[in-house]
Amino acid sequence: MATAGVVPRGRTFRTGGMTADRPRCAWAATNASVAYHDEEWGVPVHDDRRLFEMLVLEGAQAGLSWETILGKRAGYRRAFAGFDPAAVAKFDRRRIDRLVEDSGIVRHRGKIESAVVNARALLAVREERGPFAVWVWSLVGGRPRDGGRRRSGELPASTPESAALSRELKRRGFRFVGPTTCYAFMQAVGMVNDHTMDCFRHAEIAALAGDS
Repeated sequence: MATAGVVPRGRTFRTGGMTADRPRCAWAATNASVAYHDEEWGVPVHDDRRLFEMLVLEGAQAGLSWETILGKRAGYRRAFAGFDPAAVAKFDRRRIDRLVEDSGIVRHRGKIESAVVNARALLAVREERGPFAVWVWSLVGGRPRDGGRRRSGELPASTPESAALSRELKRRGFRFVGPTTCYAFMQAVGMVNDHTMDCFRHAEIAALAGDS
C-alpha cells in the first residue's frame, strides 16, 4: 500500500522489482510484497470493511516498513475482528490493554486506540451519509485517477488531494490520517493508480478503474 504508498511510504526500494516477463514497481521485491503488489495494490475498493482494514494498516505502518505490516496482517485480522468496524467500535479499555500485549500486531497504544476511534468515526459517517465507501470516494471525485508515474522517483509523499482528505477525516475525528498516510491509503485502495508506467499492473489497474 503505499502503506500499504507513494513511494509506498515505508517501502524500501531495491533492485529486483521485475522478472524477465513481468516488470514491476521497484518496491515489490519480496514474496510478500510481490503478492500484495500483483493482487491488491491499486485495485479500486468500494467495500467499507476493506477500506477500514486499509485505514488501520496504513495508520499502523507509520514509522515502520510495509514488510512489517504485511507480516502482521493475519494478526491484525484476528485482533481487530476481521476489520468489522461495528465490532471494533465496541472495544473497551480492557480490550485495548490486551491488544497492547499482543505480539501479533504493532503494540503501540496510540495506533491501537486510533483504530477503535476510527471505527467509531466511520460508523458516524455511515449513519450521517450512508456507506463510508461512497462518501470517501466522493472526496476524490468518485473515480480513480492515473498518477502517470514513469519512475519510482516521481512518487510523491503526499498530494493536495491527500491533504484535503486528511483534513476532512481529521475534522470527523479520525486519527493517524496525515496527508502521507492518506496518500498511501489512496494508492492502496485504488483512488490513484501509482503503478509506474512500465509495471505490468499499470494497464490492468487502468482497465479495472474504467469499470469502477
